[in-house]
Amino acid sequence: MLLPPEGLADLLTDWPDEPRVYQRGRTAVDEAMSLARFIDLVDTGCAPPDEIAAIKAGPSNRTAFLTNGRTDPVKLRQLVDQGHTLRFGNMQRWIPFFHRLSQGIQQETGYSNYMHSFLTPGGEQGLLHHWDQQMAFIVQISGTKTWQLWKPVVDAPMREHDESFRVWREDFIPQWEAAGPDLSIELAAGQTLLLPRGWVHNPHALGYREPSLHLTFAIRERTPLWLAEQLVAKAIERPDFRRVIAPAGLEEPYLTDWLGHARQSLVSFLGQLNMGEVAAMVRQAAVTDLEYST
Repeated sequence: MLLPPEGLADLLTDWPDEPRVYQRGRTAVDEAMSLARFIDLVDTGCAPPDEIAAIKAGPSNRTAFLTNGRTDPVKLRQLVDQGHTLRFGNMQRWIPFFHRLSQGIQQETGYSNYMHSFLTPGGEQGLLHHWDQQMAFIVQISGTKTWQLWKPVVDAPMREHDESFRVWREDFIPQWEAAGPDLSIELAAGQTLLLPRGWVHNPHALGYREPSLHLTFAIRERTPLWLAEQLVAKAIERPDFRRVIAPAGLEEPYLTDWLGHARQSLVSFLGQLNMGEVAAMVRQAAVTDLEYST
C-alpha cells in the first residue's frame, strides 16, 4: 500500500541509503487518511490531544489547541487558518486501519514502526531543517510538498545517539542554505519518498496555494547492536549474572575487577548459546517488539 512492487523489492533486498521517489498511485492508505478525513478530525476534535502538535516554521506547540485539557476543534481550525502545520501522531495507536498496517509492515520487515500525518496549509512551513533516526516513508496524499535534502552530517544516527537537537550547531542552517540542497524533490500526491535516516530535510509548501497532506511512516531499523542486546538479554537466566554487586564494588580498585569478571562471564555465556534456538527467539522479537527495549 506504500510502495509499488519494484519499490518493495528494492527495500527488502537493498535498503537504500539515498533518497528515492516511487510512483505509488492511489491505494487504501489514501482513503484511510484522505484530506477530507483529516479535516473531519480537525473539525470534530476527535484526535487524542497527546498526539497533536501545531508547528509553524519552528518548534511545535502542544497546548494551543486545548481547552480544559481536551482537544478544542475551534482552536484547531484557527491554528490551520493561521498557517500552522497540524501533526496527528502515532496513528497506529488510535486508528484501527493504521494499527493493522503497522503490524503488516513489521511482519514484512521485522522492524517496528509508527506513523504520523501532517497537514501544511499552502504557502506555509511547519518543521525546519532536521534529520531523523530511522528510515521514513513519506506518502504524499494531497497537494504537493517541497523536500530540500542534504547528505548526512553524522554517520548512521540511532536512538538518542547523534539526534539532531543533541548535536546541533548554530552554523548548520546558514551553511546548508549557502551551499544549497543536494537534492530538491517536489513530492506530489500518489508518490512515496524513501528518506534514509540522517539525511537533513527542510520540507515546506511555500510555493503552493493548495494544502499539503502527507503521512510519515517511521521504520525503526534493526541493527547489530539490537542483535547484541537480544543475545545479552538471555544472560538473566544465569544466576551468576543476577548476583548483587555491593556498592563498594562500583568504586576502584574493585570496579575494574568486576568489569573484567563480567566480560569473561559474558564471553563464556555467549559461546555456549545454541544459535538455532536464539535465532528463533530473535525472529519472534523482530516481528513483535514495538520498541528498542530488550
